[in-house]
Amino acid sequence: MKHEPRQSSSRAPTRVDQLVGGKIRALRIAQNRTLAELGAELGISHQQLQKYETGTNRLSAGMLSTVAEALRVPIADLFEDDSDADSVSMDPSMKVRAECHDWIDRTKSTEKLETMARVLKALSSG
Repeated sequence: MKHEPRQSSSRAPTRVDQLVGGKIRALRIAQNRTLAELGAELGISHQQLQKYETGTNRLSAGMLSTVAEALRVPIADLFEDDSDADSVSMDPSMKVRAECHDWIDRTKSTEKLETMARVLKALSSG
């Protein structure tokens, strides 16, 4: 007797969940961020973020929005299938901009931020 494949419940992760999770992982890695760093920014544990990235757990609409904002990408980018291209490749200047934004976002000291601003201003006018 041949068994039919079991229908997945509406709460079970789908192929799209795995696609989105893989895209989140690729973007996080491209931005040189750890699970712990991005998880902290999102207000979740690194374990929970890892479950999202592997497609084990589904992301809510609200969390999708929060993740896209944290990664500085439009939500639609999280649904793009990059299987034909290298998913972590992006315009080199965009990658560097994302890294700069990340360092700025991590800086808590107003004094350090002011110094960073002066350095960036000096470099951009040269």
